[in-house]
Amino acid sequence: MNIRALLSFTILLSVISGQANATTYAMPENTQDSVITQYPDGIPLAHTDEDETLLDVARRFLLGQTEIVRLNPDIDRWLVKKGEIVRLSNKRILPDSPRNGITLNISEYRMYYYPPTKKGETPKQVMSYAHGVGRQDWKTPLGQTKITRKIMNPSWHPPESIRREHAANGDPLPVVVPPGPNNPLGTRALHLALPGEYRIHGTDVDKIHGIGMQITHGCVRMYPKDVEELYDMVAVGTPVYIVKQPIKVGWLDNVLYVEAHPSLEGEETTLEQRFAVALGLIEKANNQEMPDYDQKALNRALTNQAGEPIAIYERLPPLENADAGVQTEEAPQAAPKPARQPSPTGYYRGY
Repeated sequence: MNIRALLSFTILLSVISGQANATTYAMPENTQDSVITQYPDGIPLAHTDEDETLLDVARRFLLGQTEIVRLNPDIDRWLVKKGEIVRLSNKRILPDSPRNGITLNISEYRMYYYPPTKKGETPKQVMSYAHGVGRQDWKTPLGQTKITRKIMNPSWHPPESIRREHAANGDPLPVVVPPGPNNPLGTRALHLALPGEYRIHGTDVDKIHGIGMQITHGCVRMYPKDVEELYDMVAVGTPVYIVKQPIKVGWLDNVLYVEAHPSLEGEETTLEQRFAVALGLIEKANNQEMPDYDQKALNRALTNQAGEPIAIYERLPPLENADAGVQTEEAPQAAPKPARQPSPTGYYRGY
């Protein structure tokens, strides 16, 4: 067994042997890179010790339901048999947002938290959490905001609109829901500076598997363990950026990746539309030059929309200047722009 294969096997064993610490990532050494990696090599996998659901596996490894289902399309989400292998996430592309405070990318049902650093320093770590977002008729708002209040074991005062909705469904709500296991806010609530009582909060026992889905009335819902950890770290005034980026592009060690997630319910896009967005992001990431990217890999990423980074292009690394003793940047391996580029649907796109 060669060293690379041995390393991959070691990583595999470290994951399947127990609970994964699935939230903390080291930032890339190159501050211009934006792909974070949990395991340095191989594909992380888990096996089950008993029959369970795919949702149980997701919760154990702090992943959202949508994410783990898309990574394992051939596995029945309601029955993972004992000993069956489940694929987990490894790489992620950071959203295009400031690297401070909290970023919520609602398209991937995921939060990125950059712990505070000293003035002038760049973040050394980023913590990523799965979360649920607003339904099609109760959308989570976009834009920049901040944490205004932190409440432990909150009571919930359901708005009149939500009480009417529940009453119409034969599930009337009280005026006040006290703290406890059936409180939809869970054990922690972080209020946002947005009109309408939007919060980042925990969940009740009945909706624990809704993390990573469009399920809320606009708030951001997290696993109990995750929201309690976040609550202890963030301060009032922490900036929060709420973005919607179903397609992300980023570099890691001179390799360009693309990551695609399905659009939110009611905002579905065509493959042509996704290609248009992706090509614009690729050109922007490569200094406004279109590289000679792997068309098959890009097509696979935008078609499957599995939410995992796919490598589409590799540029030459910087070279050492032997005379000057400094590094020089080698020009990217970019082919001349073609007049027309075939699209995956057979049409032609001009640049």
